[in-house]
Amino acid sequence: MRRIFFTGLFLCLISGLAFGQEPADALRYSYLTGQGGTARNQALGGAGASLGGEFTSLFLNPAGLGFYRTSEFVVTPMVRANSNNANYLGENSNATKSKFTLSTTGFIMPTSGNRGNVRNVTVGFGINRVADFNNSISYSAYNNQSSYAEQYLEELISNNVTNANDAAQNFPFGASQAFNTFLIDTVSGANGQVAGYQTFANPNLGNGLLQSMSMQTSGGITDASLGVGVNLLDKWYFGGSLSLPILRYERNSIYGESDPTSTMPNFNFFNAIESLKTTGVGVNGKFGVIYSPEPKVRIGLAFYTPTFYQLTDLYNMTIVADMKGYGDQGPHQMSSTNLNDGQLLRSRYNMTTPLRAILSGTYFISTGEEVQQQKGFVTADVEYVDYSKAAFHSASNDESYKTYYSSINTLMDQMYGKAINARIGTELKFNLFMVRFGGAYYGNPYQTESANTMKASGGVGYRNRGFFLDLAYTYAHQKDVDYPYVLQDKPNNPAFLNNKGSYITLTAGFKLQQ
Repeated sequence: MRRIFFTGLFLCLISGLAFGQEPADALRYSYLTGQGGTARNQALGGAGASLGGEFTSLFLNPAGLGFYRTSEFVVTPMVRANSNNANYLGENSNATKSKFTLSTTGFIMPTSGNRGNVRNVTVGFGINRVADFNNSISYSAYNNQSSYAEQYLEELISNNVTNANDAAQNFPFGASQAFNTFLIDTVSGANGQVAGYQTFANPNLGNGLLQSMSMQTSGGITDASLGVGVNLLDKWYFGGSLSLPILRYERNSIYGESDPTSTMPNFNFFNAIESLKTTGVGVNGKFGVIYSPEPKVRIGLAFYTPTFYQLTDLYNMTIVADMKGYGDQGPHQMSSTNLNDGQLLRSRYNMTTPLRAILSGTYFISTGEEVQQQKGFVTADVEYVDYSKAAFHSASNDESYKTYYSSINTLMDQMYGKAINARIGTELKFNLFMVRFGGAYYGNPYQTESANTMKASGGVGYRNRGFFLDLAYTYAHQKDVDYPYVLQDKPNNPAFLNNKGSYITLTAGFKLQQ
């Protein structure tokens, strides 16, 4: 999920204050599309909040831990390959990226024996990769309507900057870099005073500007969770877990514009080189219940509290511009560190993600009540989430920060909305072997844009003498948009993204007691 801005956000960004957070950051850390889970869970499309007895229960619905009778250890490596197609102003581009990660891994420890109505109490601890940010995007096209450089003009004009020294110093993460590299310059009025600003990147000449974007992202969110499940009379199962999601996100991008026809008198090319690193940790709770009115039927309900994050951003922007000798000979370069005492922009802030609710059902195909007599099952989840409830919060008492974050939160109320996510999966059991199929749909988080994620999956499993091995393949297709820049007074052109991801997940597990 990337950048969509409205005019309200510009009123914050053009204030000259160095913040850097944007609505897309909150959505990125909230739009979780089931990338974690064991290979069995992945093959089932990520469904199973009412299934129980599966290690992913620790992260999906901890009430499912109450079904365990024996201790268990699992480890899950995963390989992900992404292919992105971007359509920008009618031109198509492609980029690919692959990554190996360690996903769902940990152990389960149930108690033994009955204690009145309590059949057993189970404790689980593990890690789970709930989001993977490894991706690559690139696109390019001719644009005869606007230039990226015009946002710097808007920044100076909106702040009523009439002194060239202020333009060169007071906006270290935007207009000042463009000014010092001559990408933008003053327009002289009477008596040599500054009458306005101009850019030499003129989209109206020749075929327009050749614009390009290349972006590489990496990192993810890994949950470390401790959960407890309780079995009451083999009918009611209750559970809860405490999770500490560890977040790391890195983005490196190069946006460029050039004059392919050499018809612009004072402009050859410029590049805006951006780097962002976000790190932090959060905390959330998950609570659930599963009711089994008869051995063949289970009904589950789970609630996730908002995740409360404390995050830190490190940000840098460098502009390189060649103005065909205007100002001085050769390309000019200016980094935000040159205007910020040699330091990266460092922002420390808090963020909360929306709460979630899941309703789930499972039906078992069996010839008897014992697990060994089960021939398979069908399980399905329906999840509700309101992405507009994501919010930023200041980590200081500075009123300017509080005002900024309040403005972003108001904007997110307008941009994002409610969504329904659905997952379904089935498993067929053939003695020691299992075959699984699944699918999932993650709804549109936007109010005015269109985006969704669809997944199809399948896999096989083997279980014998306290050892099990599961393999899954998942194909995911996500539609999204990316705005390379946004202006207040001109049409803004997005790149329409089609992401195709392939995941291969392998889980090895061991029953530690029989």
